[in-house]
Amino acid sequence: MCDSDIKVKQLEKRASGQAFELILSPPSMDAAPDLSITSPKKKECSLEEIQKKLEAAEERRKLHEAEILKQLAEKREHEKEVLQKAIEENNNFSKMAEEKLTTKMETIKENREAQIAAKLERLREKDKKVEEIRKGKECKEPSEK
Repeated sequence: MCDSDIKVKQLEKRASGQAFELILSPPSMDAAPDLSITSPKKKECSLEEIQKKLEAAEERRKLHEAEILKQLAEKREHEKEVLQKAIEENNNFSKMAEEKLTTKMETIKENREAQIAAKLERLREKDKKVEEIRKGKECKEPSEK
């Protein structure tokens, strides 16, 4: 469109602004664009070209399949490593728990034996005192008779 195709008509002035009316002229036929669009002609493919394309597609499919299999193998290997690590950590934990429990049981056994020995020692001392008191009474009794 050219500048001569547009006419501007001022409608009114206001305090808030101005209003305009734009009048466009109708399109002229002499400047009509060429709308005839032709689609590109299809190239006839020979049997060899089709065969090459099929082979290339098959090769791409095989490469894609190999890539997927490789990724799956890597994933399985990672899963095996994680599982092995979990088993190893579980075994280590079991060994540590067993060692800790064994140590605790030994400590308890030693404490128990020490307590029993202390009680036996107190009982022996009491028996000794009782025996001394008996001997003292026996010695005093014959002299009193």
